Amino acid sequence: MKIYLFLIALGLSLGACKTDQKIRRPNILFAISDDQSFPHAGAYGYKAARTPAFDRVAREGVLFMNAFSPAPGCSPTRASILTGRHIWQLEDAGSHASAFPVKFICYTDLLENAGYLVGYTGKGWGPGNWKVSGRTRNPSGNEYSEIKDDSVPEYISNTDYAANFEAFLKQKNDDQPFCFWYGAFESHRRYKKGIGVQNGFDLNEIEVPPFLPDAVEVRSDMADYLYEISHFDQHLGRMLQILKEAGELDNTLIIVTSDNGMPFPRAKANLYEYGFHMPLAVRWGAKVKGGRVVDDLVSLTDVAPTILEASGVQHPSIKNGRFPMSGKSFLNILLSDKSGYVDTSRTAVYGGRERHSSSRWNNLSYPIRAMRTKQFLYIRNFKPERWPAGAPEKIDKNGNLVPAYQDIDHFTERYTYIHRNDPRVRKYFDLAVAKRPAEELYDIQADPGCIDNLAGDDKYNDMLKDLRKRLEDHLKKTGDPRVMGNGDIWESYIRYSPIRIFPVPDWHEQ
Repeated sequence: MKIYLFLIALGLSLGACKTDQKIRRPNILFAISDDQSFPHAGAYGYKAARTPAFDRVAREGVLFMNAFSPAPGCSPTRASILTGRHIWQLEDAGSHASAFPVKFICYTDLLENAGYLVGYTGKGWGPGNWKVSGRTRNPSGNEYSEIKDDSVPEYISNTDYAANFEAFLKQKNDDQPFCFWYGAFESHRRYKKGIGVQNGFDLNEIEVPPFLPDAVEVRSDMADYLYEISHFDQHLGRMLQILKEAGELDNTLIIVTSDNGMPFPRAKANLYEYGFHMPLAVRWGAKVKGGRVVDDLVSLTDVAPTILEASGVQHPSIKNGRFPMSGKSFLNILLSDKSGYVDTSRTAVYGGRERHSSSRWNNLSYPIRAMRTKQFLYIRNFKPERWPAGAPEKIDKNGNLVPAYQDIDHFTERYTYIHRNDPRVRKYFDLAVAKRPAEELYDIQADPGCIDNLAGDDKYNDMLKDLRKRLEDHLKKTGDPRVMGNGDIWESYIRYSPIRIFPVPDWHEQ
């Protein structure tokens, strides 16, 4: 804790508060849904989506077509967003449901020490145990979640996010800027079955991704997912109105995104397109020209440096070299008047995955690293002998073997499992759960569903070698244990959520 306080104090001494007080510093509203893939917003042309608030932010600001999450899971992504660092640079916090070491500085703390009022509602950083590391609060800020709405449907959080945001604003001084994290629990499972159809979502408008079976049951499940996205969006819309009425709308940098992909097979917990390609729209009425669509490759690790640059707050790593951010501010893109590709230096983004849920014997992870360019996605699976979606069977409380695949969320997974012997479904089941080769390569322009692995095609040998080297060079440069000779450290981090029991795998017995 002393190290943490020292670094925060150092941030102040290095000029974190040197912003000219005569110039209004921007407020920050960071809105993040839980488990939403890139295409599923109206601004992206997805007809079945109901996202008027997101679409407004996109219309009045900048819509990003190529934004990517640093990980396909909740807590590591949120830690990366808060710190501006790759998950492999965050020790425990780079895994799921672990700790969050205090030495990793969050932009929220730096802004608070620069005079900002800082808070969050709903889901901040998590799941995990921030207390065990000596933190005195959730890394997202002080919590504002007391106001409830018990009229919401089953499985929707009863936290009234917008009302809590309004209560937060009443706590600040008239001339005080704020930084607020709106973290919805939606569209995380579970869903109330059929709620999408019951609320008018048209199954005929739903586009089923190519890695899922196109069945009525799957379309209905997706409608339930889209309904929960609309709940997130409704609260965002209320927040925009609250800002307008408070006279703060145009002086607020509004960033809207998600943490990882949809909770369906081969999406969430995977580094395919639907697992880490994210929606992202940014509005700053006083500074950013609206009506623009940009194609630049950006990562959510870029959020922290962007917020700090926009607010004029300096990170201590700039001076002392400790705990530097790997993310790169995209403020230059926001302040440009261009569309298309704005920053030509952005040639790739990177993602990683370690343990997601408790899904394998001995709580082992499924380590993946990925590199995405404009056209290609290269994936390295470090432990191809392990099951990517979790072991097929687990041991229940009675000592019986029962079906598992715990790295896939419910319903559509159950549909593919139940119908796995149907020739029309079997290929989708295998795409979700079968073991994978050490390397995968996909042409995203031709194959956005990541179905056709080109790693074994001789025509792509040169491309494969190039991307393999570029990824490995980046991992070495940024100190990833998986390429630095101590990759097993990932298996040592404590998981603070329930741990399941699995049979000893055959590869271990050998």
